[in-house]
Amino acid sequence: AMALCLKQVFNKDKTFRPRKKFEPGTQRFELYKKAQASLKSGLDLKAVVQLPPGESINDWIAVHVVDFFNRINLIYGTMSEYCTEKSCPIMSGGLKYEYRWQDDNKYKKPTKLSAPKYMCMLMDWIEMLINNEDIFPTRIGVPFPKQFQQVCTKILTRLFRVFVHVYIHHFDSIINMGAEAHVNTCYKHFYYFIREFSLIDHRELEPLVRMPQGQGG
Repeated sequence: AMALCLKQVFNKDKTFRPRKKFEPGTQRFELYKKAQASLKSGLDLKAVVQLPPGESINDWIAVHVVDFFNRINLIYGTMSEYCTEKSCPIMSGGLKYEYRWQDDNKYKKPTKLSAPKYMCMLMDWIEMLINNEDIFPTRIGVPFPKQFQQVCTKILTRLFRVFVHVYIHHFDSIINMGAEAHVNTCYKHFYYFIREFSLIDHRELEPLVRMPQGQGG
């Protein structure tokens, strides 16, 4: 019943935009399949995130960044009707944490935005990066740029803020939609991945520090 219910929730497919896909036949597609298979096998998530022997760490990180982007985009898409200019005029995680938006284009200084506006800017920004061949090269033999892991840290740090906002401000909606188990699993997977490769400054994790396992387990 749970699976069916989740399927209904996530089949609305209210993602903001077309999802980035891996091209079949590429090494990264094979890695993606490997990662998905071990995820479905019910292995401990701490084991699932470990780099498979002989694989390149940057490929492994690239596959996960894209996959987390797709999945968190979907989770937020299903929440978005509850996250409005009125309900969430500030992009925050409780009373102590406020996230301001900054990029190299329109927002050169950290700027207060509503949560939905922040999310929109964030998803557009990540999509632009993962579709940029100079940063996420897809052609065989084209190396990753030197700053690749730094870029991924920035992406993952900002994606983590989506979890912070959703858990702290919209957890009732998650429960009402029957999506709690799905969101918790995705959060745990994400958390173990960033810890395994030290991809986020631990200070960023503080808003959810009491729930490394996800709420309620």
